[in-house]
Amino acid sequence: MSIRKPNARPKVTLVDTSLRDGMSSVSHMFTPQQVAEVSKGLDKAGISTIEVAHGIGLGASSIQYGFAAATDPEYVRAAVEATSQADIAVLYVPGIATLAELQGAIDAGARTVRVAVHCTEADCAEQPIVWAREQGMRVMSFLMMSHKLEPQALAEQAAKLDSYGAQVIYVVDSAGAMVPDGAGARVAALREAVSAELGFHAHNNLGVGIANALTAADEGATHIDGSLRGLGASAGNAQTEVLAAAFERAGYDTGVDLFPLIDTAEHVVAPLMKEPQIVDETALILGYAGVYSTFFHPTKRAANKYGVKERDILMELGRRGVIGGQEDMIIDVAAELAGRGEHARLSGAVST
Repeated sequence: MSIRKPNARPKVTLVDTSLRDGMSSVSHMFTPQQVAEVSKGLDKAGISTIEVAHGIGLGASSIQYGFAAATDPEYVRAAVEATSQADIAVLYVPGIATLAELQGAIDAGARTVRVAVHCTEADCAEQPIVWAREQGMRVMSFLMMSHKLEPQALAEQAAKLDSYGAQVIYVVDSAGAMVPDGAGARVAALREAVSAELGFHAHNNLGVGIANALTAADEGATHIDGSLRGLGASAGNAQTEVLAAAFERAGYDTGVDLFPLIDTAEHVVAPLMKEPQIVDETALILGYAGVYSTFFHPTKRAANKYGVKERDILMELGRRGVIGGQEDMIIDVAAELAGRGEHARLSGAVST
């Protein structure tokens, strides 16, 4: 049930993550100059929070996650210098990022940190949340792979983030596995459990990213993530310029100027893309199986190397309940399938 009142124009803040989540679609190869150009367009359009950094977050530039074209502080500095109003944010994943790296981002001009943890591991966020608040940062916190917990259990994890001082708490559909009812139910449960504002981060693997975002807002989410042209891991994110138009049509006030946003998407971001952001077979099965979005490219590579089907790898990963940080399991599963000669489609679905 919607909590909006008739004739109300509730405020929703669109947060753009083209320059962080979108990095996964370009092998983390955006240059600082390109980051500056995109940031300038987003700022002109009225996007008030712009997330930048390596696609996996601060400190992730490595042989494991892929080397970026520049350092995180260089990306942050480029975005800060190109904008006059927007707040520049970074992603912090405990176990990958360090507080020293977060300090480097602060020194470069970042004023918001988004602390991301697996949905069952909220306690891992306490140290960075408390530390960042002590430094005067605005703190958002992500419950990644939120589809893996039922609404009440997810709300219990969110309550921990709230107690640590997170100012915005996100339901994050990291696998693009949710449909609107599930997205709305999770946001509604959090609304009853926390005093912080709520956010929603959609991936589009099942083609319902925009619908999920609208439903999340109807249930009380005030921060909605997107990326220009949908740029992002696997099938990509909810598309920022489409979100702006859809939310306006739905009666929300985003404070965003649509046409400059479209111009930035069409004339700045689109030429930088390796290929259109689409829901292909791998992206679809990834969402259907409930597997982390950044497994998209490694799964394609493993399938090619071992001569097995991408869908078979992903369905097995879904059955095993793998999460972000377990990318090594992709190779293990591909090798096992090749060894057993299981090239046929695996039957059955997994719970999302």
